[in-house]
Amino acid sequence: MAGSSLLILIDDIATVLDDVALMTKTATKKTAGVLGDDLALNAQQVTGVRPARELPVVWAVAKGSMINKAILVPAALAISFFIPWLVTPLLMLGGGFLCFEGFEKLVHKFLHSEEDKTHKKELREALKKPDADLKAVEKDKIKGAIRTDFILSAEILAITLGTVANQAIAMQAAVLTVVAVMVTVFVYGLVAGIVKLDDAGLYLSQQSSAFSQKLGGGIVWVAPYLMKGLSILGTIAMFLVGGGILAHGVPPVYDWISQFAEGLGGLAGLLVPTLANGLIGLIAGGILVAVITPLMKLWTARKAAA
Repeated sequence: MAGSSLLILIDDIATVLDDVALMTKTATKKTAGVLGDDLALNAQQVTGVRPARELPVVWAVAKGSMINKAILVPAALAISFFIPWLVTPLLMLGGGFLCFEGFEKLVHKFLHSEEDKTHKKELREALKKPDADLKAVEKDKIKGAIRTDFILSAEILAITLGTVANQAIAMQAAVLTVVAVMVTVFVYGLVAGIVKLDDAGLYLSQQSSAFSQKLGGGIVWVAPYLMKGLSILGTIAMFLVGGGILAHGVPPVYDWISQFAEGLGGLAGLLVPTLANGLIGLIAGGILVAVITPLMKLWTARKAAA
């Protein structure tokens, strides 16, 4: 489950980079008409623009992630030592959050696509103003990514803690620390590599070798689709991980799924629990969005009126 949650973190970083790339392009006026996922297909236009901000953004979020884990690891150990019964409820809350986030992404994708276009348009227009503070806007985006990282890191560490709950506290501390470091290095190292793919492709495409040119062109072509694919996998992972946590938290449901899968055997027996987790996550996400979204709107309206 922790591995699946990495896809969600990658999806969130991709969203931040998309906005930061858009801000950079608007501010420098070098990339008119080039938006979002089309960036890698137009790498020549943005040479000298994106590389200046891509890795600093990833590094800033990575540092925030390490600070998050420096807080979360001791907190997880304290919970395990003093109030171990709280681990399961926290996992259930985290699973519900993932299902909610996943379903909200689907709703936004299919019902609010125009809002995304409006958001990008407003962002471009705002940054054309002489007094626009690009660094302040970028910092705000990074803070949002770090907040999401905090929640998902807590989920990853809670899942890890659940697997070593019966071990000695020293073993728990060692495992949690190793997982925290490995997760951070892996996910942000992977993201850094992915966002530089188009630059590597552009470099190769400018070489004299015909093979290098073809390879570079292929890399430039595939880079945006790779990020899109990771984003889709991240959304699917939200339902699979969240649904799996919820199913484990309700023993009768988990036992029924396990018994049904055992009766099938073979490949079907392996796939059914995964599909069941995804279905549970989808249903739970739909219910949570239907309940929480109106409450959030009501809360926002009351704060605005106050």
